[in-house]
Amino acid sequence: MIERVYLDHNATTTTRPSVVSAMAEAMRATGNPSSIHAEGRAKRKLIEDARRRVAALVGADPACVTFTSGGTEASNLALSPTIRDARDPRPVTRLLVSAVEHPAVAVGARFERSAIGTIPVDGDGVIDLAALEAAFGRHAAERPDERALLALMFANNETGVIQPVAEAAEIAKRHGGLVHVDAVQAAGKVPVDISALGADFMAIAAHKFGGPAGVGALIRASEALYVESPVIRGGGQEKGWRGGTENAPGVVGMGVAAEEALAGLGAFAGLAADRDALEAGLRRICEVTVFGEAASRLPNTSCFSAHGVAADRAMIALDLAGIAVSAGSACSSGKMKASPVLDAMGVDHDLSVGMLRISFGWSSKAGDGERFLEAFARVAGARPDPAASAA
Repeated sequence: MIERVYLDHNATTTTRPSVVSAMAEAMRATGNPSSIHAEGRAKRKLIEDARRRVAALVGADPACVTFTSGGTEASNLALSPTIRDARDPRPVTRLLVSAVEHPAVAVGARFERSAIGTIPVDGDGVIDLAALEAAFGRHAAERPDERALLALMFANNETGVIQPVAEAAEIAKRHGGLVHVDAVQAAGKVPVDISALGADFMAIAAHKFGGPAGVGALIRASEALYVESPVIRGGGQEKGWRGGTENAPGVVGMGVAAEEALAGLGAFAGLAADRDALEAGLRRICEVTVFGEAASRLPNTSCFSAHGVAADRAMIALDLAGIAVSAGSACSSGKMKASPVLDAMGVDHDLSVGMLRISFGWSSKAGDGERFLEAFARVAGARPDPAASAA
């Protein structure tokens, strides 16, 4: 049987063994974390220990961490015109999003379509800061008694391009705005600090850094920030931000994964060498365009189009060869069409529909890149170049 090579870690990464063990132990523990008896208090302690670990991953106050079902729910919770700030009574009536946001953010969640403005990006997928300045300036001039909210991802899920979040946040704050950062693809891969970024809200998801799927968190920079209308209402759990009994095993797993990911950031940075070697090898095989190459990128991600190679055919052939890759966002799986992200970057349609994404992860092994290159050379109709494997 062929040993498979998994190169789709941006979709979901391998669950860490320690996470599985910790979750199993938490599942064996009886007690509702809202109960005041000993069993309930023990379960509550597990959740609060995990909250501290998750907060440490992004430099936040544990009191400002709200556990959710994932990054999508976290962003839906934050992207609401019912956001309130105890330090500024003005309502939030406008949402500004970059043209390359994940669908969970691009649709605007609980904002009306008419209240959403899109900020363009350049050819590498980096937000146009001058256009952002102009948009905030217009809103501040036309509606001085109202605030705007910027939703900007830290790193793109398809291209891996890292956005100038701190610079964008400075613009927003100068005009009295708020900032929500989708850090789902960044947390656990590169250093993330909510205060240094100037973010007010941040969304992360456990399964992107070795935790379980179905668990995430919305993180606030200050307890002065709140929403008047939570997405899920119930018994007041999570300080009223999200009703319902907490998923204690999932939360525990997220906490363990967060702690390990934070400790492993240095090793993860080393994946940039594997990515660069893979891209060099691709260029020895055929003509390739790497998207976002001139921008700062996540160390594990390569998004490219091999000229003349159809993405759907390549994915099927690679899968049969035992190699898992992606044609973009897993949230758009099964849809072989041009990527909205690449469209926003002005990429030619013929290149866009041929896009493939390779993403290494914490569990990637030496030789994974070489296995991919050998298989891809066959897909592209070229002979494997020994120099590519030696790179």
